[in-house]
Amino acid sequence: MRKQTGIQPGRIERRLERAIWKFRLITLIPVVMSLIGSISCFVIGTYAQLSVLSHVLQGRFNETYSTRLVGQVVGSIDYYLIGIALLIFGYGIYELVIADMDLRQQETTVLKRNLLNIDSLDGLKQKLTKVIVVALIVTAFKAMVGFEVSTVPELLMFCGGVLMLSFSAWLLGQSGNH
Repeated sequence: MRKQTGIQPGRIERRLERAIWKFRLITLIPVVMSLIGSISCFVIGTYAQLSVLSHVLQGRFNETYSTRLVGQVVGSIDYYLIGIALLIFGYGIYELVIADMDLRQQETTVLKRNLLNIDSLDGLKQKLTKVIVVALIVTAFKAMVGFEVSTVPELLMFCGGVLMLSFSAWLLGQSGNH
């Protein structure tokens, strides 16, 4: 004879499912941290831009120094792109794991779409990959701004770098068509 505990198997399962469902809220940690990181990157990029603007307005630049200033401007764009990648990551994780967040559409319809149209982890990866590749292209451009060409092999390396950057940009454009 089986001893009855008074708890039905269906109730245990429902409680466990509720606990597991609530556990998804742990993803709020990376969401909040990525949003804080995004803000940090935007602040650092803005500081770099303001620093360049300060030097320009004070007239403290010459031919060599202006190349460094252009490098700083391009570097600040890198910070902005990393901030955007963090923003996309935080927003995408929130929408995938926790809830849709579209304040523009208050009614709940079947056709309701999230802001980034991220339906899967693969979609989030694709959007992040595009932003990261663009950030890498900008970083390469920053390095190329100060690159001095004095020999034929250096010129060939420079041209090869430009070709690879162009090919990367073309591939990004092609991935948007599929």
